[in-house]
Amino acid sequence: MAVGETIELAEVAPAVIVRDRLDIATAVGFGWPVTLLSPPGFALYCGAPWWMALLDQANFRGFSLLDCADAPGRALEALYLGLPGIVLAAEPVAAERVTAVAAQYGALMFDRPPPALDLSLPSAKSRLRDWLRGDVRGNLG
Repeated sequence: MAVGETIELAEVAPAVIVRDRLDIATAVGFGWPVTLLSPPGFALYCGAPWWMALLDQANFRGFSLLDCADAPGRALEALYLGLPGIVLAAEPVAAERVTAVAAQYGALMFDRPPPALDLSLPSAKSRLRDWLRGDVRGNLG
């Protein structure tokens, strides 16, 4: 469920977990809508500025989500930098406060990541086309 706006996880384009520009190029290579998702807790060890730079270097202008784990400070940093979406699994009081900021910035906040195909897994690249077309059968990664 989205917090702060009435959009469901199922309403975002298929999500793909990316770690570098090569992953991003692979994810967008078919020209179909895609949601780029950072690895779990990525904001904790790389930070929002690094994620933003990665997206910018790849010239990605679509929708992306930075996973901030349970760190509301990292989520706020991402929102202040202008990222369009975050994943934050925080306690209710912190989540409510971050939700208000997300709404101010026109960003989306989710309490859990969408189902996603992780491009770091060996079989992921061969399954990407089907994943982006909506075939979500089997293990996502």
